[in-house]
Amino acid sequence: MQAIEKKSVPDFGLSWNLQESFYHAAGGGGGLFASVGQMGVGFGVSPNPSNPNPKDNGIRIPCTDLYVKYVSPEFGFRLVGSPTVSDAGEEVLEEAKPKKKGGLKLKIRIGNPHFRRLLSGGIAGAVSRTAVAPLETIRTHLMVGSNGNSTIEVFQSIMRTEGWQGLFRGNFVNVIRVAPSKAIELFAYDTAKKILTPKTGEPPKLPVPSSLVAGAFAGVSSTLCTYPLELLKTRLTIQRDVYDNLLHAFVKILREEGPAELYRGLPPSLIGVVPYAATNYFAYDTLRKLYRKTFKEEEIGNFATLLIGSAAGAISSSATFPLEVARKHMQVGAVGGRQVYKNMLHALLSILEKEGIGGLYKGLGPSCMKLMPAAGISFMCYEACKRILIDKEDDA
Repeated sequence: MQAIEKKSVPDFGLSWNLQESFYHAAGGGGGLFASVGQMGVGFGVSPNPSNPNPKDNGIRIPCTDLYVKYVSPEFGFRLVGSPTVSDAGEEVLEEAKPKKKGGLKLKIRIGNPHFRRLLSGGIAGAVSRTAVAPLETIRTHLMVGSNGNSTIEVFQSIMRTEGWQGLFRGNFVNVIRVAPSKAIELFAYDTAKKILTPKTGEPPKLPVPSSLVAGAFAGVSSTLCTYPLELLKTRLTIQRDVYDNLLHAFVKILREEGPAELYRGLPPSLIGVVPYAATNYFAYDTLRKLYRKTFKEEEIGNFATLLIGSAAGAISSSATFPLEVARKHMQVGAVGGRQVYKNMLHALLSILEKEGIGGLYKGLGPSCMKLMPAAGISFMCYEACKRILIDKEDDA
């Protein structure tokens, strides 16, 4: 193959390598082969440069003996088989049908590992939160005691007053908040875990599992960066008659309550996030290791990742749910004559006194219904995005 062009794009470490060669088939015809296997944005198609023979030039589809041939702008690309030798001694390409188990795999090659993790985390957060938006709305209403005392009552009340749109109210804000939050969180976790995990033969760097500390660090990092959006989402969900949209809520809170109001409930959030994130990532890492040990498989599939992530979400949510309830109560503030709490301990004791132990776990059912699939989908999307966005040669 003759390389005729090579471009490099420095932004985000994207790499681009375009190779073209001409293959002269029997009868004097020509076929143009475009090698996209090493493009910055490719589709998992790779050339076969290890063999200098002409029949090995072109686009080799992984796991098959098929090649992709560019015929013309009118007909585009066509699948062809491996070159064979004709009676005249010339090598020709015969038309072939694609094998069922072959196929093109989407690959987007990004050289910068930090940007790859951020992008993977952002996509995972947006997809997972949109999928469970109705459950998030019902869970928030149950936590603060509005529109009913059970999941069915809240659902029926929302459907009567707002319809299906009410179930997705605040979802746009949620996605805006969760996408960067999840990107920061997963990026911080992966980065911290790599630093804290000892290399082969080295003693442990910490007396506790590295995933536990890395998870806590990831949770704190994302919370500090995105907490105001979380508060705005809660206000838009509960006080739907007070605010028109995200910008209106932001300006109104700044004007009437001051900038500090955007961080109301931050201390209990940080205190709640540390055990939640630490437990979540530790459980996820532990379950992945257990899966590999049990099934003797190094690579974990999408469905298994979904189940592992869901189980990790259930464990962490159940362990830290009372702190989440206290945080929601503090964020709502004095809306509708509600009690204003001085701090997290005051909120916990007040709820315990008025509603008993059950009040600290009000909404746990729908919370697990929401957090389990959200965690599973998030981890599954993140791992899938890493396989798409990260080169095989890179262990990032």
